[in-house]
Amino acid sequence: MRRRVLVAGVGMVPFTKPSEGKKYDEMGTGAVSAALRDSGLTYAGIQQVYAGYVYGDSTCGQRVAYGFGKTRVPVLNVNNNCASGSSALWLARQAVESGAVECALAVGFEQMPPGALTAKWQDRPHPLTDFAATLGDVYDINPELPGTPQYFAAAGIEYMEKYGTTPDLFARISVKSRTHAANNPYAVFRDAVTLDEVLGSPAVAAPLTRLQCCPPTSGAAAAIVCSADFARAHSLTPKVAIAAQTLQSDAEDLFDKKSAISLVGSDVTRAAAAEVYERAGVDPRDINVVELHDCFTVNEILTYEGLGLCGEGEAEKFVLDGDNTYGGRVVTNPSGGLLSKGHPLGATGLAQTAEITWQLRGEAGPRQVEGATLGLQHNLGLGTAGVVTLFEKVS
Repeated sequence: MRRRVLVAGVGMVPFTKPSEGKKYDEMGTGAVSAALRDSGLTYAGIQQVYAGYVYGDSTCGQRVAYGFGKTRVPVLNVNNNCASGSSALWLARQAVESGAVECALAVGFEQMPPGALTAKWQDRPHPLTDFAATLGDVYDINPELPGTPQYFAAAGIEYMEKYGTTPDLFARISVKSRTHAANNPYAVFRDAVTLDEVLGSPAVAAPLTRLQCCPPTSGAAAAIVCSADFARAHSLTPKVAIAAQTLQSDAEDLFDKKSAISLVGSDVTRAAAAEVYERAGVDPRDINVVELHDCFTVNEILTYEGLGLCGEGEAEKFVLDGDNTYGGRVVTNPSGGLLSKGHPLGATGLAQTAEITWQLRGEAGPRQVEGATLGLQHNLGLGTAGVVTLFEKVS
């Protein structure tokens, strides 16, 4: 029998450019300390630890956890590409929900190198080899350019051809992102940008320009989840619960579709969201606030439709009507998202969790979404790992 899983506490450290960031263990310790303070617990109450990161040697999670003492609790290190932090939360939630433990910690951190993401191992098969081969069937890959943005550029071209939109649609996401980030002290980029500035920034892979790509970032975030029995026993009063959550990978027909939109995870997003809504008995139009994976502006547009925030092919109207921001139907990425807050791979999913938790507790300050009772979090890693989590306010 599944038990209700409560969010006892969240924490994060301000995200920074790699050149300005601290070491991963210091950032991770800072995020965990903040989550412990937020929960009112000490580390002695933690029964399992899940640590998400991509750029690091094995057992970095132990390095962070041991900063709080060696308590013999199991520490599991999770590498699931950009969804590593949410995958750590998924494991922690499963442990509590199943009754394996009463309280678990998920922490994500990344001490990223500057510049575009590159493969670190040249003497073994690359996990995205089949993805790249399929992308090459529908898109003219430029070997001189970073690989990741070319997936999303191809998806953007496919979307424009399918629905008759223009590059302006994607660029508007960056403008909105910076507007939201202006109120987030944890975000890397908080200065406003105009549509012309976004479109006029250096080209990366058409239609994407530099201001439409998330920056390499260092940072950390954490969340503590527990059972209702544990909360009562420790006199905790969590105000947020996980209503439903799923982690999915690709279906058998992925490469047969010859679709860049599918390659970047839209099918996984759609299936995961549908499962979460069914489990929770929630209509996506009931959701007040969403933190979604906007690694590139194209992905935010695709994700609006994948999450059911609008219908297929309706993202342009959704954006132009202002339904993706304050005063509209649902506020997307009030934190500024990956584009402005930054994207330290292992930390991203847990930073999204922190933002949604603050929103549902009414603690988001000038970013607060009025009346928020349901919050959705979406985190995606190429290869593919897609996590969708629905959080609800506890009355």
